[in-house]
Amino acid sequence: MPIALPWSDIDTVLLDMDGTLLDLHFDNHFWLDHLPQRYAERHGISRAMAELELGPLFHAHAGKLTWYCLDFWTKELDLPIREMKREIADLIALRPDADRFLAALRQSGKRVALITNAHRDSLSLKLERIELAPWFDRLISSHDYGFPKEDAKFWYALERDFPFDPARSLFIDDSLSVLRSARRHGIAHLLAVREPDSRRGARDTEEFEAVDDWLALVHALEGRID
Repeated sequence: MPIALPWSDIDTVLLDMDGTLLDLHFDNHFWLDHLPQRYAERHGISRAMAELELGPLFHAHAGKLTWYCLDFWTKELDLPIREMKREIADLIALRPDADRFLAALRQSGKRVALITNAHRDSLSLKLERIELAPWFDRLISSHDYGFPKEDAKFWYALERDFPFDPARSLFIDDSLSVLRSARRHGIAHLLAVREPDSRRGARDTEEFEAVDDWLALVHALEGRID
């Protein structure tokens, strides 16, 4: 069923990056495969033992700013995280037709901001590979504010830095916990992403309506019905 958004009531569009505009395969492969392998090699242990050691550590920092911080993981794991990300940078990819959606937003005159939990160095690497910057009024990392998007303080900091009316804003993100945080802040229009990782298939987005195909949103924004 097509997503029906009241575009005339939306002035500002806030977009996540990883898993929303970009395929989450790069990030999942890095954290779940590439990093455990390098950690095992660095510490002289088996891959299975590396995963046993890393699992609780990852779980302890999930949803916190440290989870997204390259400086933290470089120190914590004694690994060159930035350089390791560059080793697999060829996996960074735009989700199909995301650029067409961004172009349609720009054509429509909406204010558009990228809001990501990614560390600034991760953001820079992605922008080297995919030309996203020209489509946005602002590129914002949660590290700029010191709070992840899961934290209510992030949204207050965002409003001070990039004034917007939550009641007239659309936010799209692949993280359900982040969407719930945005909903608590009063953002009226929320969409999840059905398939953030192209290699893992569709998933249940629970109470949130979800984007399956960017083209459907493009056509709706342009007033077209196919």
